[in-house]
Amino acid sequence: MSTLTTIAEPRQEPAATSRPDYRVSGWRVLRSEWAKLWSLRSTWITLTLGLMFLLVFGLIISLQFNAGNLDSDFDTSKAVDLSLFGIPFAQLALGVLGVLVMAGEYSTGMIRSTLAAVPRRLPVLWSKAGLYGLLAMVVGTVGALVAFLVGSQIVSGTSAAQSLTDSGVVRCLLGAGLYLGLIGVTCIALGALLRSVAGGISVLVGVFVLAPGLTRLLPSSWQDNVGSYLPSNAGESMYTLVPDHSALSPGAGLAVILGWTALALAGAAYRLVRNDV
Repeated sequence: MSTLTTIAEPRQEPAATSRPDYRVSGWRVLRSEWAKLWSLRSTWITLTLGLMFLLVFGLIISLQFNAGNLDSDFDTSKAVDLSLFGIPFAQLALGVLGVLVMAGEYSTGMIRSTLAAVPRRLPVLWSKAGLYGLLAMVVGTVGALVAFLVGSQIVSGTSAAQSLTDSGVVRCLLGAGLYLGLIGVTCIALGALLRSVAGGISVLVGVFVLAPGLTRLLPSSWQDNVGSYLPSNAGESMYTLVPDHSALSPGAGLAVILGWTALALAGAAYRLVRNDV
């Protein structure tokens, strides 16, 4: 009599289904915002405009100085001052793009998808501000450097002649780039705070274009105390070779513009966290 032995094969458990890791991280938010930034046609157009404003206006004023067609206000100007003549125009172009990058998502309704993917919200603001601020700073620095290198050749035989190694030149060029970068960050904050493209651009023009002119209507004893602390005037002291006697020092100007930027970011962060989309 034989015994039939049945050997049961070990039971195999079904393989666990591997699921991709969808956790939100700072790096992923940065990558997402970087992709969205370059997907906008306005990014390419406006950055090109900002760069062209720096180059074209700087070269035109250098050519005019070399030809002797400028008034006496430019008699003491140096090559670096002439090459940075386009910064007020470039700041508007870069500022408008900063508003569009943030407020444009509210206009299109895309902000709902963005904040659904990043529920904590603030990483979106930090990523947009950091990426665009860095981009604006690079564009501003490159534009200022190229404008100076070409412009200094144009005025090489005049009283404005300067080289890159002259005292204060590098500080002015880096200050111009840093100032434009901070303008970009401030305008990202304006877009998040106001949530309106038209509103953000209106505040940008009012603060950086109209307000400096309106301070001239104040009593003379107030003009220096108020005007020097406006963002545009404080930023100008960062890239001016020899600031006016009533202007802030480059370090003080940097501190003031950093304060304005921090104030705008704080307001934007508060509204982003406390208010619904």
